[in-house]
Amino acid sequence: MLTKLTIRNFKLFSEVDLDLGERVVLIGPNNAGKTSALQALALWQIGVRRWVEKRGTGNVPEKRPGVTINRRDLITVPVPAAKLLWRDLHTAESGQSRNIFIDVIVEGITRGKLWTCGLEFYYANEESFYCRPLRLPEGGRMEVPQEAALQSIAYLPPMSGLAANETMLDKGAISVRLGEGRTAEVLRNLCYLVVESDGGKEKWNRLNEQIDSLFGIELNRPSYIKERGEIEMSFQTRNKIRLDISSSGRGQQQTMLLLAHMISNPGATLLLDEPDAHLEILRQRQMYQILTDTARETHSQIIAASHSEVILNEAADRDVVIAFVGRPHRIENRGSQVIKALKEIGFEHYYQAEEVGWILYLEGSTDLAILLAFARRLDHPAKGHLERPFVHYVANQPQKARDHFYGLREAKQDLVGLAIYDRLDQQPSSDPQLQHHMWKRRELENYLCDQDTLFAFAENSGREELGELGAGSWRARMEESIEEITKALAALSKPSPWGDDIKASDDFLDPLFKKFYEKIGLPNLMRKTDYHTLAPYVPVTVIATEIREKLDLIASVATQAKPRRD
Repeated sequence: MLTKLTIRNFKLFSEVDLDLGERVVLIGPNNAGKTSALQALALWQIGVRRWVEKRGTGNVPEKRPGVTINRRDLITVPVPAAKLLWRDLHTAESGQSRNIFIDVIVEGITRGKLWTCGLEFYYANEESFYCRPLRLPEGGRMEVPQEAALQSIAYLPPMSGLAANETMLDKGAISVRLGEGRTAEVLRNLCYLVVESDGGKEKWNRLNEQIDSLFGIELNRPSYIKERGEIEMSFQTRNKIRLDISSSGRGQQQTMLLLAHMISNPGATLLLDEPDAHLEILRQRQMYQILTDTARETHSQIIAASHSEVILNEAADRDVVIAFVGRPHRIENRGSQVIKALKEIGFEHYYQAEEVGWILYLEGSTDLAILLAFARRLDHPAKGHLERPFVHYVANQPQKARDHFYGLREAKQDLVGLAIYDRLDQQPSSDPQLQHHMWKRRELENYLCDQDTLFAFAENSGREELGELGAGSWRARMEESIEEITKALAALSKPSPWGDDIKASDDFLDPLFKKFYEKIGLPNLMRKTDYHTLAPYVPVTVIATEIREKLDLIASVATQAKPRRD
């Protein structure tokens, strides 16, 4: 079993240490490095095999040259040029030639014996690079132990389909095709290995039970057609319809591949890239349970990369979970906020936190649109920040903002934030990382309630529809509507539409535009979601000082951000 992985200068990683276990789930958003971690292990195995093939195991002299690995051999680590494996590759410094190494160090335990095997990879040219055991601080090089050479690792990417015909392969050829990512060519062979292995009948029945519980089908035993050198395999639906296995769904094929490999290769380490691919939510949960049960039965190790919240939920309380949010790290505390956050916040939020470095909390999307419109009207520095913000809508709930923010900060500890609410009963407490502010008026839409603004909107709308005659006519209708709604509010003892205390969107703007569009004989074209379009009509001289103050706050917080730069 592999117990630890250390990666340096490989793809996304400058340096990362990952503690492993019998069942490991790498969880996080897309492009966070989960697949790269699996590929680093696959690269390590390629290096070990190539070194042992050329040099053998045991101690390595300091001067022993590296062995060559061709880029085209890296099917599981596909790159168009060898240099793209390096996070930072410079072959000359201060006029001196210098190798920059990728280091991959793997620790493990085999039959009670602890071992460590580190390899370094250094660049040769676009098509090849060299591999040799890692340098030791005290001089010499790390040995390649026999246990590392015998370690069986299989990288199993998602199924991309199944070949119509499958030639009989020996176990070595199956391993080669799996190493090359050619999963479509080995599924029938793996199932045939299950049938032909010791205790094959019981193993096959077990596999059949698992597939039946997931997909409601019965697998027919694979058969070898000697005349063609091919393996045939079919299945039956619950309606007793017999179909070739190539007619099955991708999710079924993916699950069969994983289970058959574990059953026919006990004791191996499986690197699974999105094992939940092609499966709906209910089957993701059941599939993970079956995988972990089979791994336990076959003494196999699973290291799986996923961004499925279902898989996270299943793994969180019983398996090793490594969160690829911020610096990849093992989650030790089962009640960790990051577990809760990964489940409730969503992976894309971690990605945005890393990319932007600050977050803005608002009531809803109309608030962002209004703030951006004011920033553009004033040509305020906040404009650029509001055009590409990381914003989260919390419906004026400070606690919801706090929970979200501090969940993100477990991953990005230098994240800063600002929350702006409608007027609350009391001022929420702030801290240096997350500032809380509220509007002095009832809500942000109150700052749009100005007669000149409404007249300008009506005139412009009428002009666009009917020309100058329409501008005057529509303005008159707006004046009439304002007068009628203002009188109605007074009769109901509601606050003035121009004051701080009215809920402007519901109590003034909604009935006003309904009345206005009735007067001009059109359906209501101005809904609450459109009120931000009034902001460009607010005269700059009457834009409230408080609007400028809030935009200043946004600009200040945004300039404190420390987004990811790599």
